[in-house]
Amino acid sequence: MSRVHQPIAVTAAALAAALSLVPAAQAAQTAPAPRTVVTAPAATASESRVRISTAHELPGDRVYPEGIAADPRTGDLYAGSFTDGTVFRMTPGRRTAQVFLPAGADGRDTANGLKVDRAGRLWVTDSTTGVSVYDTRSRRLLARFEVPGQEPRFVNDLALTPDGSAYLTDSVRAVVYRVTPAQLSRAAGRTATLTPRFDLTGVLDPREPGAFSLNGIVADPSGRHLLTVDMVGGDLYRLDPASGAVARVALRGGDMLHADGLELQGGRLWAVHNTDNAVSRWRVTADGTAARMERRVSDEALQLPTTLVRVRGTLHVVRSQFDKGGPLGEGTPRRPFTIASVRGL
Repeated sequence: MSRVHQPIAVTAAALAAALSLVPAAQAAQTAPAPRTVVTAPAATASESRVRISTAHELPGDRVYPEGIAADPRTGDLYAGSFTDGTVFRMTPGRRTAQVFLPAGADGRDTANGLKVDRAGRLWVTDSTTGVSVYDTRSRRLLARFEVPGQEPRFVNDLALTPDGSAYLTDSVRAVVYRVTPAQLSRAAGRTATLTPRFDLTGVLDPREPGAFSLNGIVADPSGRHLLTVDMVGGDLYRLDPASGAVARVALRGGDMLHADGLELQGGRLWAVHNTDNAVSRWRVTADGTAARMERRVSDEALQLPTTLVRVRGTLHVVRSQFDKGGPLGEGTPRRPFTIASVRGL
């Protein structure tokens, strides 16, 4: 099928508009970020010690990374460039990442969400078109799924469920697409069409047509539900893959305003809040209907974080620097671009 390709400048402008829709976001960009502010009910001195350091460096002058994923079999990490689509691989014990897929590979000009499944396949979303699936051993493109139609879209993040299905958020269309194992098998070596599984347009708070909404998404390890965040409304939603039901999660102690990437492990949910330079930690009920914020850390050293992954107790956080000459503002980024490690949260 023919590919509908929007210029990277269009998606960058859309992203910039999304992160400036809420007055608080504008304030976060203009006010100096505090240095290590920890919010934690009844926190002890030892509980307040959060350590942020550099875990990996990404080669290149204009990387502006956006997504990150961990390979559950090898421990390797993958990060993608929002500005040119390069995908980097980071191996344990090596500080400098290696280029895994070069800029423009297979026609991709950007890389947003990334995930590695149990079969060793790397899923890479392209906000302008859809998602590409690669073999991490051979680096071969296995299949591609694209958004139908010519209307605006912004394919953002993705989550994998135990049955092998992938769920992808569209920040502009306010839908969540699904790719099943059967669809992936049928699409081998070719391009197929993404189909929505959830439509949240009637559930989200009213907003202007084309405005950003859905961003990060995670799957409960049981596969019974997913959680996705509305970064502008500050809400979290529970999605039921079996029934298709959508429900707002009851949040206590905080909200999900400016929340971007999510991570869920052991009944705890971590979220990065991009323009706030913050990471929050939540306790989620087993059924995913409610969540209580336990801690929130704000630190300028996070350099506008866009997503995260947790490996062996350490959070690996993407430092996008989008506001330093990237899609969110003029300026000069710190080089090299890096992935931070956050311990103690």
